[in-house]
Amino acid sequence: MNDLKTWYMSKTVWGGVVAILASCANLLGLEIAPEDQSGIVDGLTALAAAAGGLIAIWGRISARSRLR
Repeated sequence: MNDLKTWYMSKTVWGGVVAILASCANLLGLEIAPEDQSGIVDGLTALAAAAGGLIAIWGRISARSRLR
């Protein structure tokens, strides 16, 4: 069973980041509702997945070795 994933694909990690940022924003007088935080986490997870795909494609294109 191989359930490993990279850190940036983890909703828990992004949830923690958003919670910290929302807390800091609250200190500055900006309030972010929990529902909005959930949407932000989903968006960040999707962006991380897209970035991972682009990096993989770029890595294959720029590689110096051929695939068999």
